[in-house]
Amino acid sequence: MQPATTKKQPDRPAQEPDSVPEKAESARILKRLADRVGPKNYENWFLGRCTVTVDGDEVRFGVGSPFVVSWMQQRFREAMQGTATDVLGPSARVRLDVDPNVIPEVVGEGDPAARRSPAVGVVAGSGTPAPGGDREGGDGRRSTTRRRFADLGDFVVGDSNRLAWTAASRICDAPADGLSPLYLFGHVGVGKTHLLEGIYRRIRRLYPSLRVTYLTAETFTNYFTAALRERSTPGFRQRFRSIDVLLVDDVDFLDAKKGVQEEFLHTLKQLEANGSHVVLAANQHPRLLAKFSEELSSRLMAGLVCRIEPPELGTRRKIVGRLAKRMSVTFTPEALAVVARRFTHSVRELKGALYCLQNWSIASGRQRISASVSRRVLAELERDCIRIVALGDVERAICSLFGVRAAELKSSRRTRSLVQPRMLAMFLARKHTQAAYSEIGEFFGGRNHSTVMSAVAKVQDWLSTDTPVMVSSQSLSVQEVVDSVEQQLLAG
Repeated sequence: MQPATTKKQPDRPAQEPDSVPEKAESARILKRLADRVGPKNYENWFLGRCTVTVDGDEVRFGVGSPFVVSWMQQRFREAMQGTATDVLGPSARVRLDVDPNVIPEVVGEGDPAARRSPAVGVVAGSGTPAPGGDREGGDGRRSTTRRRFADLGDFVVGDSNRLAWTAASRICDAPADGLSPLYLFGHVGVGKTHLLEGIYRRIRRLYPSLRVTYLTAETFTNYFTAALRERSTPGFRQRFRSIDVLLVDDVDFLDAKKGVQEEFLHTLKQLEANGSHVVLAANQHPRLLAKFSEELSSRLMAGLVCRIEPPELGTRRKIVGRLAKRMSVTFTPEALAVVARRFTHSVRELKGALYCLQNWSIASGRQRISASVSRRVLAELERDCIRIVALGDVERAICSLFGVRAAELKSSRRTRSLVQPRMLAMFLARKHTQAAYSEIGEFFGGRNHSTVMSAVAKVQDWLSTDTPVMVSSQSLSVQEVVDSVEQQLLAG
């Protein structure tokens, strides 16, 4: 009988004795960790969202994506290491990485879980919610309708916007890559708001425990001024400086608002110190925001600055094709090509043209729109889209960018701070208006036509040699300055 007993010993799995204590240690680690981080954090970040395996002195925490790895490193690394040390001893090590078996919970916009989540933040569209009426947590009393945010998956990618779209996607997937702040800028209607909304929507759906806030700079200003009026700035600061992801649209609105700029700067500093992430959008590059403080402009450029250009022809064709599929009207390929070729400045123009054709179709009772119909119907709209630039428009754009008065621009003073903007004004006036050299000279201080011709030639020389221009004590490329002013002129 004794030999039979010895034969049975090897039949037991060799790893089984070790697996039991490992599972027990994992359970002890999770229990201790729950005590350290608190029940709310444990439920939001660990329970059902994280695997724990013990291999000797190493504790591996597996989560669903690089995004969560980054946030948990920032928020819970110390707690995880302390817990591992308590259970395994001083030699314990912690590793946090992606486990492909962990799938992030996806919460739809109408899901009760999304409404219960603390991640719901201030959401401002074209209107501004009353500062005292917004409630984090979304109990449904704030608005009877739920705004639908744009989706990153619907963004049409092309050469004009590929870098910005890639950066926006990386913010959602791997925020530890040094992209904060991400600053998007470009002409109106090129997709900046779409990207901000897409980031907000994707993060809210994939990571409902994160505190994510999307708002405009105007709304931030209104909340801040209300806090000053009501003497509730500590609550305001606690609210905005404890966010995980902050997305702010129309940052240009803060121009010349010194008090709000300073508050915004300190908010950005605190969020950076917290390891939070910031995404901003504006019409102009930070260096061209003439009435921003130097420190704030510098802070806006500390991460990644991405320019979004007006869509090129190939991208415009994709956009109109996608938009047309959502309409009840049938467009011939040639009709869509007419729209894509003729409306070049923004996605909004393309949408407007298609809606115009759709309305014509409904009014006329014709379901199919051809190229000839497109040309005829859109002729008037196309004329309206052509921006007629006047000398006064050039003057205002230059004065706004350089921070000078119109009287100074037209004066006889020849300081460098006036000569450069004056020459640029004459160059742009000649390029974008129908005015003759003599008319331009007369408008800008009664100068003769040869002075204007000389200024035009000088700026052309600057452009060919990439001569720097001083704007608000900063040295900028002359091409950047020209692009910025032309953007203002086109936008009206």
